[in-house]
Amino acid sequence: MADTGRGTAGVVLAAGEGARFAGPVHKLRAEFRGRPLVRWAVDAALEAELAAVYVVLGAEDLSDLLPSDVTIVMNHDWDRGQAWSLQAGVRTAEIDGHAAVVVGVADQPMVAAEAWQRVAAAPGSIVTAVYGSRRRPPVKLDSTVWPLLPLDGDEGARQLMRRHPEMVREVSCPGDPTDIDTLDDFRRRNRA
Repeated sequence: MADTGRGTAGVVLAAGEGARFAGPVHKLRAEFRGRPLVRWAVDAALEAELAAVYVVLGAEDLSDLLPSDVTIVMNHDWDRGQAWSLQAGVRTAEIDGHAAVVVGVADQPMVAAEAWQRVAAAPGSIVTAVYGSRRRPPVKLDSTVWPLLPLDGDEGARQLMRRHPEMVREVSCPGDPTDIDTLDDFRRRNRA
């Protein structure tokens, strides 16, 4: 894979339980427009040609759905919240020598590779995609801000951006950042 930003890796957060989904399978396994929901974000990160792509798993082992060119990071403490999953991905990227990560979430299927690329290429220690006027993933985090990330809770980069707004750079991105949280969300978006 080509490196778009001095050792910048992709991190896809896919460790959550998906409890609000209430479908017959874990939401990230559900078939969305011809492929499992988890593959949309993973494939976008791979298409962005980052230095590496890490997929953080936890509540559901999705490894059977993932391509061989990603690195799986198991977060056995996934119930500590998204912040801990982010920590797992960041720690692995740090061990592997990356200077920054671009973080996305696995339940946003309509965020394309172009958003990952734009965020990765933009200068700054915290860079977030903006869709219209909404800040949403992916978010680039330079290694200089990794020690500032929270350890627990359901917010990672968002909490950091609130605490340090002076460090945040916004990059306009195409796409639809809507999350698939419920079965209704899934059905509505799967038809569109």
